Amino acid sequence: MGSVKDLEVIRKPTPESMGVGRFHFSDRYSVFDWGEMPDHIEGKGAAICLMGAYCFEMLERRGIKTHYRGLMDGKGRIVHFDELEEPTNIMEINLVNVYRPKAYVENGKLKYDYSIYTPNLKNYLLPLEIIYRNGLPEGSSIFKRLEQGLVTLKELGLDHMPKPGERLAKPIFDVSTKLEESDRYITWEEAQRIAGLTEQEVEEVKSILLKVDETITEIAGEAGLVNEDGKIELAFDPERQLMVVDVVGTLDECRFTYNGFHVSKEVARIYYRRTEWAKEVDEAKKKSREQGIEDWKTLVKTKPPKLEPKLKTLISQMYMATANEITKRRFFETPKLADILKDLQTYFQH
Repeated sequence: MGSVKDLEVIRKPTPESMGVGRFHFSDRYSVFDWGEMPDHIEGKGAAICLMGAYCFEMLERRGIKTHYRGLMDGKGRIVHFDELEEPTNIMEINLVNVYRPKAYVENGKLKYDYSIYTPNLKNYLLPLEIIYRNGLPEGSSIFKRLEQGLVTLKELGLDHMPKPGERLAKPIFDVSTKLEESDRYITWEEAQRIAGLTEQEVEEVKSILLKVDETITEIAGEAGLVNEDGKIELAFDPERQLMVVDVVGTLDECRFTYNGFHVSKEVARIYYRRTEWAKEVDEAKKKSREQGIEDWKTLVKTKPPKLEPKLKTLISQMYMATANEITKRRFFETPKLADILKDLQTYFQH
């Protein structure tokens, strides 16, 4: 069970062969690595499932290997996207092994042992989140990292200090850990070392990332959206061939904008950034890094508040309308995305 989707295992993977599983996308949501938040967003699970399936099928058509097998329809059959007659929140996928790095404390600092990952290992999830950035919208973590000296302009391939809302001449490729208590950004050298990759495989990872970025940019563009940034996860199959896994091209994996306004999970983040709870989360993450505390959530005393009902309805409509527009099929009875976004902008101006 994840914070926003549940995994049903039909057949477990072995060291040599892939298993079969099903994602059940829920209406739960998560911000700031917190896990399940106190509300549910109606229609979100099915909307994410449909967007993800549409993008996976588009990637497959372009020769990019994925772990996607199909969608479960109302009759319990596994079908292709265009055979689907009504929304579903169940996607069938191939499963690989997930090996968790071992946590330990050294000199009061929390560290992880990644020695299980080697260039000979097969059929496993890379312990990385791989990120592309085509623009730097307000709220992008790049600004905070530059300010705190956690990354340099040179490392990002930039020749000037960027401004919020800036489009990049060419995408920045970024990478973070995936299986640690709190994700942290790392260099490509460290990514190669911890994930057990060869230099050639690192280049292949970047090449797949660029193709996924281009495909999603095109799909989003047809729906009138700008693909600002997004993340993918990759795994090796039993032949140690890379494939795109988890889910791609959704409002939880990507940051889209429409006339400069966020069309993504960022809308919920904007609301929560104004709360006491978010300030405590920031402090707790910082303290846990400095003091080697594995579970930073134990340091947060406040509970996250619920979304205001009006905002919750608008976010729900935003997910459903985006699914309609990205997939070019009207699965959900909801206002047009442009109208919903006007209402969201008005909401945040008050």
